[in-house]
Amino acid sequence: MEDLHFNLKVDGVPYDIIATPYDYNSETRFYVSYNDGEDYVFAWDEELKRLRAISDGTGDIPESLEEAISKKLHPHTGRT
Repeated sequence: MEDLHFNLKVDGVPYDIIATPYDYNSETRFYVSYNDGEDYVFAWDEELKRLRAISDGTGDIPESLEEAISKKLHPHTGRT
């Protein structure tokens, strides 16, 4: 799977996003970094019905950015 590159502007702040999809137990997860920072794992959360960051340090990601990344990546999960 190829890396996904996109730009977002959330709450007036620009973000350069790189997401690398990978398979884990028959689901698509993503390594996501923004603005050349560290990688975070994004996985589907059935309760929230969206992707969310699940790795260490996820408290550093603004919630509005996490939601925007989830919306952008959702079409690549194979979920409707």
